[in-house]
Parts: sequence; structure tokens; C-alpha cells
Amino acid sequence: MGRKSQIGIVVVLVLLLMGAGAAYAWDSAKKDEIAEGVTIGGVDVGGMTAEEASAVVEADLIEPLDKPVTVNYEKEHFTLDADELGVRADVDGMVQAALDVSQEGGLPTRVWRYASGGEVDESIDPQIVYSQKTLDDFIKGVQENVNQPAVDASIEPTPTSLNPVPGQTGIEVKVDDLRASLEQAVQSPKSRTVEANVEKVQPEVTTDELADKYPTYLVVDRANFELRLYENLELAKTYTVAIGATGYDTPTGLYNIQNKQIDPPWSVPNSDWAGDLAGTVVPGGSPENPLVARWMGIYDGAGIHGTNDTGSLGSAASHGCIRMSVPDVIELYDQVEVGDPIYIS
Repeated sequence: MGRKSQIGIVVVLVLLLMGAGAAYAWDSAKKDEIAEGVTIGGVDVGGMTAEEASAVVEADLIEPLDKPVTVNYEKEHFTLDADELGVRADVDGMVQAALDVSQEGGLPTRVWRYASGGEVDESIDPQIVYSQKTLDDFIKGVQENVNQPAVDASIEPTPTSLNPVPGQTGIEVKVDDLRASLEQAVQSPKSRTVEANVEKVQPEVTTDELADKYPTYLVVDRANFELRLYENLELAKTYTVAIGATGYDTPTGLYNIQNKQIDPPWSVPNSDWAGDLAGTVVPGGSPENPLVARWMGIYDGAGIHGTNDTGSLGSAASHGCIRMSVPDVIELYDQVEVGDPIYIS
């Protein structure tokens, strides 16, 4: 190799070394500067030093987070104060993350970006912490105020009819959607208002399903001494009965058949009217047992039973129970189940 060639190679090497040194120096000068295109929580910090970025993030991102967050539902508004949430932000951590992404890639890549005016398309998520319990409690409060439970269709009985009451559709806050929106709003300097989305909740029992829910329904019309048997909400049969005498009134209200028994024993109340039988138990089928043939318990010792004293039917004659003729009580017994409703007017 000639001397001129050697000199040429040395010159090229020197130029390369000078270029590399210049590139290194340029990169070193940029290490404390955030690359263009980098944002922190939506705030543009491209081209800024760490100190400049901290000031901008504090003013444009952190200070607005002191404003309350509001949830709207129709005409109702629910407000959550930032002080209650205890919002805190790691500004230094966010700025350092912006510097770190600015230094990603090799030296040639960074130098080319400096020279060409390229950008780093990176968005740093806000590093913001707050009380999760406070947020949970706030969401529960919104639910308690907005949620409306569905109401099943029901029956409104009268002495002579069964009137269907339509069910009502309920509403329920979409909790997962609300939580996600609130978490975003808590960390957003601009969007501090959230609309609560709800879903409709259908009743478990509709009007069309009432007959299936109440295949058997009993109504006692005390004023007319009648017991009405409804099947699938349609009147199937009317029976003449006796009810409680004055002072021994048959209890009124809505009850359910609590128990059933064939030829039930009679646990005699410890009352003066029971005479020598007071406090004793009279076996089923005994001539001294007024609970003849069948028993359907209703409430507090009162129930439906058969009687041999058919002359008392159509009057107020019992000690609180509902009396029926023996054939009628046997017939009814076979059509009634424990749990079936009975309304006594």
C-alpha cells in the first residue's frame, strides 16, 4: 500500500471519529430533553427539559384534578370531591418516564431523529393514586340513589275477586361501566363529568305468569260466610262456612296454608270456655274433637276444619277457625297445598 493510500485511510478514519464524536456530543446534549411527540396524560411535553415539563404537567394536569368529579343521571347529580379521594400524583416519575422513552433506540436512530426533526409517538399514562375505598363508596351511593328494583306482578284480593297488579320494570346502574368512566375522569384534567348508564331489570313474575304462580288461591268473605276457591285465578267453587264468633274473631289479612292433617288431634286451649278439656289433647276422630276429618292450618292456632255442627254454617259461631261441612272440607283438602295463599277479608 502506498503512502498516499495510507494517508487517505487515516483521513477517513479521522473524519469518521470526528463525526461520531459530534453525534455523541449531540446525543449527550439531548439526554435531558424530552423528544417531540411525547405527551403525559394528554399534555404535550415534547422539546421540554425535565424542569419545564414538571411545571407544565403540574399546571395543566395535576391542578385541574382538584376539581370535583360529577356523575349525572337524568336530573340527578352526584359529586365526588378530589379532597375526599385524596388524589396524589408522581410528577417526577411521569417526567422521568417521558425522558426514558425519549432515549429509546440506538445512537444512530436518535441522531437521525434529531437531524430529520422526527418525533417519538408516545403517551405516558398519568401516575395518579387515590382512595379506592372512597371511589367504591361513591359508586355504592350512586347505585342506592339510582337503582330501582323490579317489582313482580301480584294479586290484590278482595272479598269477591282477585285483581292482577302489573309488575314494574326496574333499573340498575351498569357498575363496571361507571367504575371505568370514573377512574378515567378522576385522572383527566378536562373530562370531569360522567353519565351513568343503566340497564332495565325485568320482573321475575309478569302478569301473564300470575296464574302459574298462584294455581290455587283461597278467599274467605267473612261478611257473607263464604270461602271461595280460585284455580288459575278463576273462581272454581264457593263454600258456605262458619267463622269466629264475636270475641273469637277469625284473623283477617293475607296468609298461607301452613300445614295439613287428616283427622287431626285437638290441642285444647287452656281457656275457661274449654271446661274440663282445657289444656288437654283430644285424639283425632274422637266425638269430643271439633276438628273433624281435615285440618288446614292458617295462623296462630286458627285454621280450616270440618264440623258435624252443620247448623252453625253461615254464621259466626267458632272460636276463630273456619268451619266447613265434612264433604266440603275433604274436597277442599285435596285441592290445596301447603304454601297456597288465603286472604281473609
